[in-house]
Amino acid sequence: MEINCPQCIKEFETSEIQISVRRAGYFRRKSDSKRVQRYRCNRCQKNFSSATFRDEYRQKKRQVNFHIARDWVSGVSLRRVAKNYHLSRRTVARKLEFLGKKYYRDFLEENKIHGKASIVVFDDMETFEHTKCKPLSITLAVEYKTRRILGFEVSQMPAKGRLAKIAIKKYGFRRDMRAQGRQRLFSQLQDLVLPDALFQSDENPFYPRDLRRAFPQATHQAFKGQRGSIVGQGELKKIRWDPLFSLNHTCAMFRANVNRLFRKTWCTTKVPENLSHHLAIYAYFHNKYLIARQVKRT
Repeated sequence: MEINCPQCIKEFETSEIQISVRRAGYFRRKSDSKRVQRYRCNRCQKNFSSATFRDEYRQKKRQVNFHIARDWVSGVSLRRVAKNYHLSRRTVARKLEFLGKKYYRDFLEENKIHGKASIVVFDDMETFEHTKCKPLSITLAVEYKTRRILGFEVSQMPAKGRLAKIAIKKYGFRRDMRAQGRQRLFSQLQDLVLPDALFQSDENPFYPRDLRRAFPQATHQAFKGQRGSIVGQGELKKIRWDPLFSLNHTCAMFRANVNRLFRKTWCTTKVPENLSHHLAIYAYFHNKYLIARQVKRT
């Protein structure tokens, strides 16, 4: 790894230049007692260290980041994480944003390592923001058989059924952004899916139109929706053979491992961006650890 001066890079507005640096001792980091190398730039005579280039730069509780992320994808709530690790709720909220962005980048890089998918299963999963009168849609795409998560998007949607009139009266008109969310998802999948791939979903009438815009050469296969297996598990279907099993099983794992997606929980999403951060953490752990064997076999 080539060490470059961050101050000179910022001054010249490019990272292609190479400024000579020299070692300038080391220090023991207080948070984890690790030895960190310190450098000095020969041009500007300013000091920096190898920790300057890390994402966790200036974090005092970096040693618990992985453990916190692992708890969040194991059904533990944010408040319980704060209590278990003796952190404030504000610190935990900041770590959710930081780890969500970090693991989302790792999630995208990990997906690029594997070959392009030839069969993709996608559908929408519903949750809500603060109250059921403000529902959210999670558009999810997975690879057939391996259940590798290829992408996801969170979009707002209006309330349906008996809650529609109550929601409009209490919170006003709510735009339906699901079509825009599907378009963003399909644009992200263009680097991960073959142009002539087979897409499978239920019989939602809006899916073919949105899919055709991003994948004009792809084939779309729709299946009739089926009844849920038991109460509380709407994703798993009460049939012998489920053609959308790869997606439905992945959605069921989301429900079982992400606390804010439990069927019966008092942990709800207050900000949709935090839901996206939480899903990014789970998507990375899902592909990296939970289904690693299935992905390697293919």
